[in-house]
Amino acid sequence: MKKYLSSAIAFVIMLGTVQSQHTNIGIKGGLNGYTVKGNSNANYTPKLGLNLGVLAHIHLSKKFALQPEIVFSVQGTKYTSNGKNVDLQLKYVNIPILFQYMFENGFRLELGPQVGILTGAKNKVDDFKTNVNSSFKSVDLGLAVGMSYVRPATGFGFDIRYNHGLTNINTNNTFNTFNRGVQVGLFYLFQHKA
Repeated sequence: MKKYLSSAIAFVIMLGTVQSQHTNIGIKGGLNGYTVKGNSNANYTPKLGLNLGVLAHIHLSKKFALQPEIVFSVQGTKYTSNGKNVDLQLKYVNIPILFQYMFENGFRLELGPQVGILTGAKNKVDDFKTNVNSSFKSVDLGLAVGMSYVRPATGFGFDIRYNHGLTNINTNNTFNTFNRGVQVGLFYLFQHKA
């Protein structure tokens, strides 16, 4: 897991230091609505959580950009087991690499792969929490698609994104479990240039 995280961080830093007049570094934060999908009989419902991270926005041309990010994300789901309500909390460091098409009015469409590195997993039943790290794989590969808007004069913007997990994150071969979630948030690009 440390190898994946180190490689991803090095990649993002390398992209962020590209000598280009159209490279911006930014910060972001927002709200998640996540659940898991799979072939079990459990009735999973969405769970709200926070996300917080950094990004590099790199213009490749007038219309296209590359945006790598490192985002801490609280995910999971809620479900009922044996008549009791269970709150599953999954914490990830997500590293999406987004390819963006930029419109002249500040709107952007984005699509790209995402690597999620599990940093913690807990089940909460009533007030009792259990560490369930061993039940989940340490790496989750996924696909992110969404849109964003930045106001060029200020560097402030917002985004909305759907993340579709492609990895069966369950270490138990009995069930397949995949992360699914929507993220909304605000971001700020330092020294933004249109």
